[in-house]
Amino acid sequence: MSIIEIKNITKRFNDKIALDNISFDVNEGEIFGLIGPNGAGKSTLINIMTNLMLPNNGSIVIDGIDLIKNPVKVKSMIGLVPQELAIIEHLTPYDNLEYFGALYGLKGKLLKERVNEALEIAGLTEVKKKKVKKLSGGMKRRLNIVIAMLHHPKILILDEPTVGVDAQSRNYIFSILKNLSKEQNTTIIYTSHYMEEVENLCSKIFIIDEGREIAFGDKAYLKSLVFSNSKLILDVNNISANLIYDLKNVSGVLSVVENENSLILSVDNKFVLSKALGVVEKNNALIIKISYEDYTLEDVFLNLTGKSLR
Repeated sequence: MSIIEIKNITKRFNDKIALDNISFDVNEGEIFGLIGPNGAGKSTLINIMTNLMLPNNGSIVIDGIDLIKNPVKVKSMIGLVPQELAIIEHLTPYDNLEYFGALYGLKGKLLKERVNEALEIAGLTEVKKKKVKKLSGGMKRRLNIVIAMLHHPKILILDEPTVGVDAQSRNYIFSILKNLSKEQNTTIIYTSHYMEEVENLCSKIFIIDEGREIAFGDKAYLKSLVFSNSKLILDVNNISANLIYDLKNVSGVLSVVENENSLILSVDNKFVLSKALGVVEKNNALIIKISYEDYTLEDVFLNLTGKSLR
């Protein structure tokens, strides 16, 4: 069942079109990826979804309620985790949570319960009385996330939540989000420049560039848009123009890309390998390593947009 329905959203800034007829829906409890390069329109879309900005055209329905017509009703359903840390450095994690919880209208016993719950979820109970400015970057990021969860929103929107954190904190954040989705049926909108994060977390992905939809669907569908083949990687000690030319003319080889000391072959079957080895030998080169890899969302994004995400 869709909890978010976005239809034909358009936003202009003077003569510039920031969003051009954007439409998609998000199911309840889903972790939904929103990806695109800088300037693609992600932040504008998030601002509209959180009622910080109005569109010129289109509609957004949240859990059956029109966001543009009834913004106050929708506000309590959404939690926003901004890319910039929205925490008070000279306060403790406990004091931060108590302060922001009060802003959400929580008080008394319920406020205390929510604060302690958030500290436990974020793994910050042992440092709850330590000044935030003395915490690690990963701890600050986790605090930033649970602040947005204090009022138990149905929808949590995260804008680049793992910027500048180490692998351990990143995995901790992933665990928090997966548990929210699974245990509390929270719907999560996740934006990131790290494609491997989106591939790991998200069941559906919307790719946006220059304010326009590039592609929308699950990972298998997105990969099927551009790839129906395999990726063969040959690490070679002596790459030459003749070698690349000869490999491109092997039956079953769709493309050859040079990457430092490797040749990346897009092939339509794995029987191509023996032919490719013969071509390498003929060109007096030595293969150091052979591997097959699946195409990633990074490959899909690059193919669809011609740009790197980072």
